[in-house]
Amino acid sequence: MTPQNHPRGLPNLSGQRVLITGASGGVGGGIARAFVLAGASVAVHFRGLTPEPVRAGEALVVELGELAGNRVIGVRADLNEPGAAARLIADAVAGLGGLDGLVNNAGVQPVTPLAETTRAEWDEVLGTNLGAVFELSQAAAAAMTAEPGEAVDGVPANRWITHIASVEASRPSPAHAHYAAAKAGLVMHARAAALELGPQGIRVNTVSPGLVDRPGLAEAWPSGVESWTRHAPLGRLATPADIGGACALLASDAATFITGQDLAVDGGMLATPGW
Repeated sequence: MTPQNHPRGLPNLSGQRVLITGASGGVGGGIARAFVLAGASVAVHFRGLTPEPVRAGEALVVELGELAGNRVIGVRADLNEPGAAARLIADAVAGLGGLDGLVNNAGVQPVTPLAETTRAEWDEVLGTNLGAVFELSQAAAAAMTAEPGEAVDGVPANRWITHIASVEASRPSPAHAHYAAAKAGLVMHARAAALELGPQGIRVNTVSPGLVDRPGLAEAWPSGVESWTRHAPLGRLATPADIGGACALLASDAATFITGQDLAVDGGMLATPGW
């Protein structure tokens, strides 16, 4: 299956070299699949602390490798370790031969009431969901500017960074104060980074998913799934492919004048009245 005839109408990203963090999860896997199907060369990052993400990450590398051959590599890192972000970017650059794009997807989403949240828990969520993104983006921008691309018709080479934020950046859920604060920080970090990195030809945006379906979600949280599907104008949950498609769009040549923006992929939920 080629990028040009993929049934979801993905853009042609052939030639792009992209690192996707947190790819062993459902959303990260969906993003990685979209980029591979669109023709990009992809470094699939997964965390190596426990066997589950390692197995999932290695299985994804094998799956995508069957589609794309040597256009897919696996890279492991615990992004909470000092210096891990810079090492991860260096590994991706070495494995892909350079870097054109970064999707900051890795994150954690614990459920803890605000009154019961400890400072250690708060720091862990902010560190993983926001601090690591700052370090990764800084290192990625340095790698991108170290290899200037050729401008076409006055438009600089397509270099970009996309953060995976959340609709909770503007509409928080109970027991998610640390998560919502981190995601709101991602949106503003992207805008600030877009301001400062724009002159270097690097675009920075965020994609904010709504509720994304995953195996077992309807059984584990039937009331939440029912409420979402009843209120969302499009009447369904997002799929990982929906998030991947949005990221591919922002990475494409069709988006080379889009930076500092937040793209909500929520089936219209943010358009619904709050009363």
